[in-house]
Amino acid sequence: MSNVTVVMAQIDPVVGDLAGNTDKMLAAAEAALAQLQADVVVFPEMALTGYPPEDILLRPGLYPQVQQQLERLCAARLPLAMVVGYPMEDALGERFNMAAWIEHGEFAASYIKQHLPNYGPFDEKRYFSPGSQPTVVDYKGIRFGLLICEDVWKPTAVEKVAAAGAEVILNLNASPFHAEKHGDRLRVASRRIDEFGVPIIYVNQVGGQDELVFDGGSFAMDAAGQVQVQAPEFRPALVPVTLQHGPNGVQILAGQLSPLLDGEARLYEALVLGTRDFIEKNGLPGVVLGLSGGIDSALTLAIAVDALGAERVEAVMMPFRYTSQESINLATRQAEMLDVAYEILPIEAGFEGMTQVLAPRLPEIEGVTEENLQARLRGVTLMAISNASGKLVLSTSNKSESAVGYSTLYGDMVGGFAPLKDVLKTQVYALARYRNGLSPAIPEGVITRPPSAELRPDQKDEDSLPPYEILDRIIQGYVVEQKTPAELIAKNIDAKMVERAINLINSNEYKRRQAPPGIRVSPRSFGRDRRYPITSRYREPI
Repeated sequence: MSNVTVVMAQIDPVVGDLAGNTDKMLAAAEAALAQLQADVVVFPEMALTGYPPEDILLRPGLYPQVQQQLERLCAARLPLAMVVGYPMEDALGERFNMAAWIEHGEFAASYIKQHLPNYGPFDEKRYFSPGSQPTVVDYKGIRFGLLICEDVWKPTAVEKVAAAGAEVILNLNASPFHAEKHGDRLRVASRRIDEFGVPIIYVNQVGGQDELVFDGGSFAMDAAGQVQVQAPEFRPALVPVTLQHGPNGVQILAGQLSPLLDGEARLYEALVLGTRDFIEKNGLPGVVLGLSGGIDSALTLAIAVDALGAERVEAVMMPFRYTSQESINLATRQAEMLDVAYEILPIEAGFEGMTQVLAPRLPEIEGVTEENLQARLRGVTLMAISNASGKLVLSTSNKSESAVGYSTLYGDMVGGFAPLKDVLKTQVYALARYRNGLSPAIPEGVITRPPSAELRPDQKDEDSLPPYEILDRIIQGYVVEQKTPAELIAKNIDAKMVERAINLINSNEYKRRQAPPGIRVSPRSFGRDRRYPITSRYREPI
């Protein structure tokens, strides 16, 4: 019996663009047929609508369009099988997360996702009802079992499809990135294979969708739990998997093994992809950001240039009386290094004008009022440029700042997208070092100088906050890992610092609710994963 070629079609769909996504699937299937002699092409979960479509799924007008595009896929009558993810609504108004088996232009079989994730970034029980039955399709002498994403994370769906006679599992995924996620996928797949003995072909979506990044990294794991084929991360790809009948059942032959990224390299690529797709998929001409001479705006600028090209990025230095000449020099130097459009627009005149406006009510502007007015004048300046140019303002705030509210509403928080929203300050420094290891992008002086907002004379971040090395440990423990204050103190973190940081985290939810969206890179981000009430007196004992 001849071998069978399954092609993992790791595509980057656009949520809501049903016709465009169908075009992508047809083009991918035709290329897989012509270039790789594909017998089966497997697309990601919900590839027809893109994932997650969120409340678009509640629109009655969606489902006739879904049906129309499924008919287009059938009408192409390609001489292969396609496995396509899509949503379906039945006559009773129940909705399902589906996979279709389209064989030589015929809708031959379908499968309903059984396990609906409802944690972290997932909200599928809001939209879908679960299935309960396995689907196995016999094609070219191989019995293929269909599963969708979360199904492989639970043993019951795998057990059912194995008992129904599946020789290979095709698992359609829209599995979003965080730094440890790919290792988790490999461990889960290996565990299921160890339990039920059925090889798994795991096809994952790639691309950015608002706060989520899908890293691709599709793979094929044989019956011994070994990865025989590995697709690249962070880019679309068509990757063949060769199946062969053997004395011990269907074998996955060794094929392409794309190298996997690690550490800062993986995190940086996620930030670049998430930024690029947010700008491209929203049809924006480019971005503008405030370049302060500090580490956060410097890294944001490097990400923006790598995502979009220097010609689509604009940087603005907005000095005030407290801005050091070193900051101006460093910002100017980086703009020259990256060859971006750059201007210096002092805000002193704007501050004097606002002083006059406020004089009847505030004869003296000082303290936090003076500091926040500076930040808000910078926000107004950037938004004016955005209005005139159509470029999106990138916020440069990081997770450490947003956790404790060390940022100004309508000031440095202004913007339409925040690439560093889920990146801790210590990670910002590590990423800056990593990026400079690729090519010069950030002046060394930016990385080595003490962090400061420069909103008052000789200001340093650590005047107001615990050292970032300690603060980030508290944020990681309390926010991401859900540890209690007592558990943090047991890790040799000073009790007063723990209490201070947690009080700041708890009291600044109102700011985070008003922050722009940003890229999720941790298992528990603000907004997408961590949903706390603004008005709350809940506290845990220190």
